[in-house]
Amino acid sequence: MWPGALLTLLLCSSLEAQENSFTINNINMVILPDQEVQNGENMTLQCNVDISTTSHVRPQHRVLFYKDDVLFRNVSSTEMTESYIIPQARVYDSGTYKCTVVLNNKVKTTPEYEVLVRGVPPPRVMLDKKEVIEGGVVMINCSVPEEKGPVHFTIEKVNLETREVKSKRKKSSPNQNSVTLAFTVEEQERVIYFQCKASIISLRHMETSENTKSDMVTVRESFSSPKFYVYPEGPILEGTPMHINCTIQVAHMATVFPEIIIQKDKAIVAHSRQGNVATYSAMATVEHNGNYTCKVETSQISKVSSIVVNITELFSKPKLESSATRLDQGDSLHLWCATSGATADNFTIQKGEMIVSQSSSFGKRASVWDSGIYTCVAGIGKVFKKSNTVRITVCEMLSKPRIFYDSKSEVIKGQTVEVNCQSINGTSPISYHLLKASDTLESRTVNSNEPAVFRDNPTEDAEYQCKANNCHSNSEMTSELLLVKVIAPVAEVKLSILNKMVESGEEIVLRCSVNKASGPITYKFYKEKEVRPFHEVTLNDTQAIWFTTQASVKQEGQYYCTASNRANLAPNILKSNILTVKVFLAPWKKGLIAVVVIVVIIALLVLGARCYFRKKAKAKQMPVEMSRPAVPLLTSNNEKVLSDSSPEANRPYGYNDDIGNHATKPINENKEPLTLDVEYTEVEVNSLEPQEGLGRKGTETVYSEIRKANPENGRLP
Repeated sequence: MWPGALLTLLLCSSLEAQENSFTINNINMVILPDQEVQNGENMTLQCNVDISTTSHVRPQHRVLFYKDDVLFRNVSSTEMTESYIIPQARVYDSGTYKCTVVLNNKVKTTPEYEVLVRGVPPPRVMLDKKEVIEGGVVMINCSVPEEKGPVHFTIEKVNLETREVKSKRKKSSPNQNSVTLAFTVEEQERVIYFQCKASIISLRHMETSENTKSDMVTVRESFSSPKFYVYPEGPILEGTPMHINCTIQVAHMATVFPEIIIQKDKAIVAHSRQGNVATYSAMATVEHNGNYTCKVETSQISKVSSIVVNITELFSKPKLESSATRLDQGDSLHLWCATSGATADNFTIQKGEMIVSQSSSFGKRASVWDSGIYTCVAGIGKVFKKSNTVRITVCEMLSKPRIFYDSKSEVIKGQTVEVNCQSINGTSPISYHLLKASDTLESRTVNSNEPAVFRDNPTEDAEYQCKANNCHSNSEMTSELLLVKVIAPVAEVKLSILNKMVESGEEIVLRCSVNKASGPITYKFYKEKEVRPFHEVTLNDTQAIWFTTQASVKQEGQYYCTASNRANLAPNILKSNILTVKVFLAPWKKGLIAVVVIVVIIALLVLGARCYFRKKAKAKQMPVEMSRPAVPLLTSNNEKVLSDSSPEANRPYGYNDDIGNHATKPINENKEPLTLDVEYTEVEVNSLEPQEGLGRKGTETVYSEIRKANPENGRLP
């Protein structure tokens, strides 16, 4: 029934709200008594709202309270003022406040109001004990129950008598309003108390409380201050047994005994961890004079007291002296020991732990075995005193130093060579000086008879010498000269020629040269694109020459050379520059060839011309002979040969006979005989040269006449 009625009421209210009109005119917040209050005062937040409506009933609205934008109260109300009371405001209540009114779908918010709570309540201080022994621990709890964290606490330990703050510690509690700290009670603190104050950050301000004092804490001694007792009392003479005691009183509350330490200066001479006394016993000597300190210590407490002990000297400390501290081997060594005051009963002189004399003096001829530290011990009764120390050095003369280096490996220019200097005999330390060309290169001191090693990087052959000296009075010793041969590698190779243009038949001279390299040097001459050298030679010279006396075209091309010695490994063999050599013919040879060519051309021309004119002469001769009556020709034997019976008479026209023979060719076997005016000329070809035949005009004239006569008579040539 009630749920139904409530649903009906809400429905009616909703319908009514839909029918009526509402508006929020104004909203504000009032903080009472003020926006700044003291810690512990009551504070009220009032949210006032002014609403206008068409309804006769006040509308119900929601009021929301916020602190630092965090909602802390949500209430529904029909009142125009809604209040929220903060009883006994604390620092953590400081902040910015605002309120919001929600009416249906309308929302309105006040401005933000800053509230500041001043002051912090006095903190509470609680102790775990009110009586403690020295070195004990007191636990202090400091809290501010009314506040919330974070809280910063400052706790101080104060001496009641002097009001002096002995220690001070700070600690923050981010989530709680209390802290607990432990304080250790130190020595000489009798009555103490603790005071605490709390600090809280509020907005932009730090609020701090007043100091709150704790109850008084009484401190009991765990042990008393140490006391010295020296026996025997009064003046103490050397040789008398002496006892120094340090005692303390331990409280019944102490759980462990402290450690007792007796020191002379800074040296611990006695100590005890059990009991209340520590004792130092010794036979008194002047060395026992001085200030003694007794320290009594636990993990936290330390107490100190001091006493001065005076011992009367029976006799003075012996003094050992020598004729000299540095002697040459064979010199006289003399030591003596003396005291002042009472005369000592016995003396001993020692070298190290070995006794060399049981008297106050010692002497002998010095040897190297006498070098060492000497002391003297003098005694009266049971009192023995040790003298100062005297260091004696007996110098053995140095042997002539030898100088050497590792000669098994060759020294290459730029590489390091180790030169050793060594005197086998002689007292160390030995100073060695290495000389190079009379100049001191380096000095070394060796504390044994081992060789001194010097390092150098010679660039050329060098002479080294070594000088050595030690504590002996004689002058320094000098070694022999050491010659070190330095192999200079081939660093540069150059190929040169007097003239790159060489006349045929002249000589070609190639010079392969290197820098200051050590011999023997292997030179190799190459022609470009050839794998094998055409000339190879090994010399102790910085240049090698290859030449040929008769240059020809075959020697044309590009040349280079290589050079290497023992310092150049296979991959590091250097190659020279490349030279191009050209071979040309001599002018006279060129002229000779030109002359020969011209002569050959002329000879060919002459031969051709001769053949040409011979043929031409034969052609002229044949018509003339054919125009003659048959006349027997004389052979070489002067025999007549008839033309009719000659076999050549029947040969066709144009037949050429051998040179030097007559030939007749019929022009026309049926032609009529020539007229009587025609002159017949007998031409002897064998006696006439072609050049001469060309010069005769009559022959040409006759030949011309014959050619003219033929057409007129209707005859063919």
